[in-house]
Amino acid sequence: MKVLVACEYSGIVRDAFLAAGHDAMSCDLLPTESPGPHYQGDVRDILHNGWDLLIAHPECTYLTISANGWLKEQPPRKSGALVGAARLAAQEEAAAFFMEMINAPVPRIAVENPIGIMSTLYQPPSQIIQPWQFGHGETKGTCLWLKNLPGLLATDIVPGREPKTHFTGPGKTLQDRRKARSKFFPGIAAAMAAQWGDPERLARLGIQQQLFAA
Repeated sequence: MKVLVACEYSGIVRDAFLAAGHDAMSCDLLPTESPGPHYQGDVRDILHNGWDLLIAHPECTYLTISANGWLKEQPPRKSGALVGAARLAAQEEAAAFFMEMINAPVPRIAVENPIGIMSTLYQPPSQIIQPWQFGHGETKGTCLWLKNLPGLLATDIVPGREPKTHFTGPGKTLQDRRKARSKFFPGIAAAMAAQWGDPERLARLGIQQQLFAA
């Protein structure tokens, strides 16, 4: 299967699919942190390259519900965070990009984001999962909007319900905090590769197996 993982610099999801024997590539404006197939640039440059599956992690900074509090006009922030009209413009751009991923010319699509405004701007997610369902003892509601894919089944329910936190103290830039928030959970990535990369399982669920021929 040809798999494109959009907006991923860590290589976590890409590497899970590679380990499962698929032809997978990550793409991000940043270089990959893990050696492997990676396109550094705008994912829209390569969307028409014959992918079987697209997994996209659009930037969530301007799509979270909490971001709405920054939309009113207020003094500029020392951190560089956008406020007021600039924030609204960034939110509209982020929402448009999200929809480009949803409507990409790929037969199977999963778009991942935290709980946020796309649930009302577009539609409720197909599924909301938690890290503790996949071997990580943390809480972080992760929304999945799916096209021609089944919901993920829990693989390893573990104790521990601690909120996922990110260090935001002195020395951490806005980009550092964004990168920390965007780190994906390897347990969820492994479940994606095992369940969405299994043509026999997809065929049993009524999904055309020929799309995933080697």
